Amino acid sequence: MIPANNHPSAWMEVRPEGLYCRPADLFIDPVKPVPRAVVTHGHADHARAGHGTVYATPGTLAIMRCRFGDDHAAEQVALDYHEAVSVGRAELSLAPAGHILGSAQAVLECGTRIVVSGDYKRSPDPTCAPFEPVPCDVFVTEATFALPVFRHPPIEEEMGRLLASVAQFPERCHLIGAYALGKCQRVILTLRSLGYHKPIFMHGALVRLCELYEALGIDLGEWVPVTEVQDVSTLAGEIVLAPPAAIADRWSRKFPDVLAGVASGWMQIRARARQRRAELPLVVSDHCDWRELLITLQDVGAPEVWVTHGREEALVHQAQQLGYRARALSLLGYEEEETG
Repeated sequence: MIPANNHPSAWMEVRPEGLYCRPADLFIDPVKPVPRAVVTHGHADHARAGHGTVYATPGTLAIMRCRFGDDHAAEQVALDYHEAVSVGRAELSLAPAGHILGSAQAVLECGTRIVVSGDYKRSPDPTCAPFEPVPCDVFVTEATFALPVFRHPPIEEEMGRLLASVAQFPERCHLIGAYALGKCQRVILTLRSLGYHKPIFMHGALVRLCELYEALGIDLGEWVPVTEVQDVSTLAGEIVLAPPAAIADRWSRKFPDVLAGVASGWMQIRARARQRRAELPLVVSDHCDWRELLITLQDVGAPEVWVTHGREEALVHQAQQLGYRARALSLLGYEEEETG
């Protein structure tokens, strides 16, 4: 039994800015500018500009510079995976989270160890290092898809459905909504792994991050910004990637006989697919499904679980049924849509 004065609950707390570690005077993924922060990954609901000192992986810092500019923080401290540093009276290190390029779990030790996983997934992804279970006293997990209904199929199956549709409807332009950071690049590499080596066409909002991925050593094959296509009527039978919001935008109307799809874990819910106007809903998620969340609790082996941003009540209840001490943190400010 951990002494009460040494349990992570004695030195971690929820503040309006986010989860706070008192011995390190450090926030994890704060939603407001703070003097000192560790950022688990580059999605905008976790990575914000204006902090004093930011600790993050080199990949996450590169994403933040791409999105927010070189001066997004007064000081940027790059930590490789498993590199430990002293921050105040605590030790901080980062472990792979398997979510997107550069994503990490924040590992904080002050006599006992807490792991704040950020967003993570367990399915293979060639764009990032795979999730690593880190033994700890308290594990902080997301709960984005923490309901038994969520069962994510292998991405190869969903991209196979896309390629089958392209073959079946060669007269139609397949316009696929995919978020700019992580999802877009993973979709491209999966299509390449399935033998699709034609050019993939790209909405302008996706270009900068694809260029960054390639600068960081991830080869996406041939892709072309739509702005460089002189006659978009030639895109019949081609795949065009765009932000999901562009599917319903006037921008999409210029393409020939559009077949709209969206790549997201939320596409398992028919109402969400209709809301996104997805004729071809592709269930592709950068988060764990229900089964993977429960497997992760077992793999990590922490006796206590704190649950945040998502279906907290369901996962807390199930964790308690499995013998874990579990509670919801009820952190605010973390969105579902960008990374679904």
